[in-house]
Amino acid sequence: MEDIQPVPATPADTPRLAAIAEAALTLDSAEAPALVARLMDPPPGRRWTAFTTGGGFVLASVSEREPTVGYLDLLAVHPDAQGRGHGRALVAAAEGWLRAAGVSQARFAGHPPTYAWPGIDVRYTAAACLAERLGYERYHVAWNMTADLGADLSVEDDLVRLAAAGVTVRAAAPGERDKVAAFVEAEWNERWAWEAVNAAGLHYAERDGEILAFAAWGARPMWFGPMGTAPAAQGLGLGRVLLRRCLAEQRAAGLARAQIAWVGPLRFYSRAVGARAERVFWLYRRDLR
Repeated sequence: MEDIQPVPATPADTPRLAAIAEAALTLDSAEAPALVARLMDPPPGRRWTAFTTGGGFVLASVSEREPTVGYLDLLAVHPDAQGRGHGRALVAAAEGWLRAAGVSQARFAGHPPTYAWPGIDVRYTAAACLAERLGYERYHVAWNMTADLGADLSVEDDLVRLAAAGVTVRAAAPGERDKVAAFVEAEWNERWAWEAVNAAGLHYAERDGEILAFAAWGARPMWFGPMGTAPAAQGLGLGRVLLRRCLAEQRAAGLARAQIAWVGPLRFYSRAVGARAERVFWLYRRDLR
């Protein structure tokens, strides 16, 4: 085993780290550079660090909201360097930084609102094996659904029906994002509000000036979500309309399939757009002593 000594990385290293990620993350190579760039430019209230060995890198973070929990946001080792101890050394460096920051538990898990995945994709078997070998316990399972964007995404009849009920559905203009985000934060949380502001596409429904529902895509590069409807507006079919409008935008952006992130209601997405459960993620954690 080599004597591998990770060193700190900076934003100036982003292109090199992106190239490593593109080579290592074979299931996500197309979006790997965007993931690295997003994680190295996190939202306010989050401290982060990066370490590199030349052959790999790790990104870790901790937020003011949850200061005792730290996250290993992204670990990637170039195929040419795998099997030589880079991953183990990088995790150790990240854990050292987290301990110094006062963290008592480290997680291989998504750190909303800026995250790569909900956890470790089960198909990245080497990463799951490394986590378990280092003493991390699997504590939760999450999944994505995939929607084929060649499906029927029309909403014209729904828009007519909603208009008759006084409901308007529209894409949020740049100047409207803050008011949508305020609605999202009041109904759900500040993490979803950040995603609404930073999404590539944001749609919402309102009646008499009151926002009822929203849906967004691209805050986590290329994925759909989050989406929500206020309790008083449930039953109007707003979720299906907003979902389809976002997916239609993703299709127009050149995607053939869309990832629906961190899914709860399987049946809703299956019925609304024929989505299927596909990506499964294991979430890991370990107490830092």
